[in-house]
Amino acid sequence: MAVSLAHLNGKPATAADLAPLAFAGYAHFTAMQVRDRAVRGLDLHLERLRRASEVLFGQQLSTSRVREYLRLAVDKGGPDASLACFVTSRPGEFVVDDTDPGLDVLIRLTDPAQPPTGPMALDVVSHQRHLAGIKHVGEVAKTWYLRQAQARGFDDAVFEDGTGRLSEATIWNLAFWDGETVIWPQADLLPGVTMQILTRQLAYLGVAQQTRDIRRADLTENLACVLMNSWTPAIAVSHLGDRPLADGTTFAHLLHEAYGNEPLTWP
Repeated sequence: MAVSLAHLNGKPATAADLAPLAFAGYAHFTAMQVRDRAVRGLDLHLERLRRASEVLFGQQLSTSRVREYLRLAVDKGGPDASLACFVTSRPGEFVVDDTDPGLDVLIRLTDPAQPPTGPMALDVVSHQRHLAGIKHVGEVAKTWYLRQAQARGFDDAVFEDGTGRLSEATIWNLAFWDGETVIWPQADLLPGVTMQILTRQLAYLGVAQQTRDIRRADLTENLACVLMNSWTPAIAVSHLGDRPLADGTTFAHLLHEAYGNEPLTWP
């Protein structure tokens, strides 16, 4: 049976509740996969929500309240689902911020994600996300670049900043592999929860990691690349623009192993 559920502040959302939010563009969120009513990296999701609320609203909800809202939604939504947790404020966008805005939590559950199998070929486009460190809503450019890339025969698009550094893809983080070391791009980007899970689990496994600039000139057939997000810890990338890359199968297997070591946590 398909999963479709929306909760606002811990209660089933009505059409009247959702109407003011339908076109709202000042909010942040986190996305996760629920398996057996539990998630990986729950601490990282909660920290993301805390930090983003401080940046956008100057305040945050208590972790215990957010966890309660998550628990209520998961209990109603079934054992496996895709979950997105949004935080927004009253009075909303295009108005002067209130000294004490009320924060609302909207949780949406849908069917579990079915990620692409890969390998994927990515177009390289010049773009820098605004407030890149925040997972916020209203980013029309991500869908626009995805569709433009597909029209040019690619699967998706990766962003290149104004200095020529590769940063992230539309809804994905990037990781590279030279056969010995996992290389994370040094750029202004969103540190995804899956990326953070892998960083700590690779450290536990003793796998070497570094963060450095990656530019088109660095892309050779000796370098492998994968994509990751809440759907999956790794999908191999075959090409970045016109540059063919090394087979990322072994690298993807390593990241899947590391991700599998992250414990599942009940909200």
